[in-house]
Amino acid sequence: MSRTPPLSERLRPEKISEIIGQEEIIGEGKLLRQMIKSGNLKSMILWGPPGTGKTTLARVIAKETNCQFFELNAISSGVQDIRKVIEESKKNPLFSKGTILFIDEIHRFNKGQQEALLSAVEKGEIILIGATTENPSFSLVSPLLSRCHIFQLKPLSYEALENLIDRALKQDKILSKRDIKIPDKKLLINLSGGDARVLLNAIETAVNIIEKDPVIIDKNLIKQIFSRPNLLYDRNQDIHYSLISAFIKSIRGSDPDAAVYYLAKMLEGGEDPVFIARRLVILASEDIGNAEPYALTLATSCLTAVEKIGMPEAQIILSQTATYLASCPKSNAAYKAIKEAIKDVRQNPNIPVPLHLINPSTKLMKKFRYGKDYKYPHDYPENFVVQSYLPTELKNKQYYLPTENGREKKIKERLKNLWKGIKKYI
Repeated sequence: MSRTPPLSERLRPEKISEIIGQEEIIGEGKLLRQMIKSGNLKSMILWGPPGTGKTTLARVIAKETNCQFFELNAISSGVQDIRKVIEESKKNPLFSKGTILFIDEIHRFNKGQQEALLSAVEKGEIILIGATTENPSFSLVSPLLSRCHIFQLKPLSYEALENLIDRALKQDKILSKRDIKIPDKKLLINLSGGDARVLLNAIETAVNIIEKDPVIIDKNLIKQIFSRPNLLYDRNQDIHYSLISAFIKSIRGSDPDAAVYYLAKMLEGGEDPVFIARRLVILASEDIGNAEPYALTLATSCLTAVEKIGMPEAQIILSQTATYLASCPKSNAAYKAIKEAIKDVRQNPNIPVPLHLINPSTKLMKKFRYGKDYKYPHDYPENFVVQSYLPTELKNKQYYLPTENGREKKIKERLKNLWKGIKKYI
């Protein structure tokens, strides 16, 4: 007795016109659509989250262009499998349009496995279609990237998923025979997270649970099927970098609401709270600095507390810290200062420390004027005296230029008053 394929497989499109969504890359006039129509295919990487149609698109491309088609999964395949496909492609003259080698999860190939594809791609022995959920610029070697077009697939829109539901209920040979109603369609679509496979699996699960008609897929049933929202989150995938980037940029941009939203999204997706806390410590110095020096103290305390407390309570600590940092005045003056100083050190690594700043710890050093003419600031009014601390080669160079923001404004005023025109603080 043959097993009935799952709904997602039964509804898999066989023509380009049947694919729902991804109009940005397969719409009329778009590059990929033109490549398919002309049959002039080039090697390509399909990059996008799970359930966005990467495998479907690869199979449709092969069918519509009459290409020989081989499919490998990078988890279970290696160099020998690649070589076998290349040899097989040379034996079959029926496919004049060429041979497509589709490699799912190509980012899981190591450097050597990826480089094994280069010669065959370069010679046109195969047309490579690689599918990946990770940013290709991070996960694929440069020589392979340079030989491939990159097409980015996006999570399916609400409208696309709504159309997919209608197609499933009307066209599927099993579901079309049942009386299925979905009064809470919006919740079902939102919890699917733009993933067509997740959506169809949820519908099929509901139909299998309720054996008699009508099948009412309501809010309670949907919540049972989705024990937690499908956040499509993987710490090793591109979404990890996208969310932490959005989180940091929201704090830098003084938007506590956006910051706490991305924080919630990361935590619900299973991100390590310690990783988030460490990034907050860095941000406190890089983006707030002396505009609010307490920010670093709070962020460091947050890291310590998160390490000791753990989840779920750590989310409260992270929320307090993130919203405070987002609300602080901002300055990257300290960050810019160390960057500029490092640049000078690297360009002129051998500039010596001025003699008057070196402690004369031996008689010989005293003889050679080490420490001579050094002025001890505490011997002067306001504990300050004008003298040169930088090497002669860098005289009058300024790295730290405080802003007018927060507490840094007072720092700027004090330095301006002390150095009285010797250092310029605009």
